[in-house]
Amino acid sequence: MQTTLLFADAMLGGLARWLRLLDIDTALAAPTLGDRELVTLANAQSRVVLTRDRHLIRFLRPDRGLLVAAQRTDDQLREVVEAIPLPRPEALFLRCLVCNGRLEAASAEQILKRVPVSARAFDQPIRHCPDCDRVYWFGSHTRRMTEHLLEVLPQWFA
Repeated sequence: MQTTLLFADAMLGGLARWLRLLDIDTALAAPTLGDRELVTLANAQSRVVLTRDRHLIRFLRPDRGLLVAAQRTDDQLREVVEAIPLPRPEALFLRCLVCNGRLEAASAEQILKRVPVSARAFDQPIRHCPDCDRVYWFGSHTRRMTEHLLEVLPQWFA
């Protein structure tokens, strides 16, 4: 199955985080990146541009683009999932929510130095982002995010 790659413009950072949670490869434009550069990068990487900027879609005409109409992040997520054929995730929290890197199993040293003792008791894997050095573990925050996602996209998890 071919993976759909996305490129969100800077105003869609919240949406990018939720797409990453779903294991969708979603690059996020830096606020300093110009629209022309964004389109050039997205085209070169065969990514779908996600934007709320009508001018970018209409005049710069990326190879593949979606004009996101919704203002709220939850509605934006629903809109993207309905408009683009994205695969259902095999698991959640496989990408870094900040930099989009693929998470790997955390080493024992990373766990001992950076993960609270209370989080080590969970029967879930602890993961590390090799790109930005963040460590992720399952706890109340990930539980709340998962529950929220089930409310926003119930059809995906039915």
